[in-house]
Amino acid sequence: MINLIWMIVASWIPVISHGVDHPFHVSNTEFNYNQTDKNLEVTCKIFTDDFERALNLFFNQKADFTDLKLTKQMNLLVPKYLKTHLAVNVNGKWLDLSCLGYEIDHESVNVYLEHPMAEVPKKIEIQNTLAYEAYTDQVGIVHFIVQGKRITNKLTYPEKSLKFEF
Repeated sequence: MINLIWMIVASWIPVISHGVDHPFHVSNTEFNYNQTDKNLEVTCKIFTDDFERALNLFFNQKADFTDLKLTKQMNLLVPKYLKTHLAVNVNGKWLDLSCLGYEIDHESVNVYLEHPMAEVPKKIEIQNTLAYEAYTDQVGIVHFIVQGKRITNKLTYPEKSLKFEF
């Protein structure tokens, strides 16, 4: 499964470097339980053009990460969007993820979130609908890491929920 994911990701590179629309609509979300800091750390990676389109459709506003005049607006839209499109339930409790910010990384946007957590995650439910309003072929790859053990799964539109057990 992981080899298939890497083959898909690797196939993006030549397409993106030539400025052509990419043939896959994929987001990648990683949840990592940092036991030392007692914190759930989350990184969402979404193609910039896909994310802009999703934000535009969801908020009915122009979304552009490269337009400096829209920086203030983007700083408001990104956390609002993530709050409505990504949710995590750990050990029976829905968490209120805090958005730390985002950065442009070549052709994608990395969004960083976190939640303090003293208890080690055992039962997890993820609800992920990132960019679903933009593409009906959207795929969400989700990784959850607890104490060095990594479990990976995927959601394909219109699926919204995944469960993990450690």
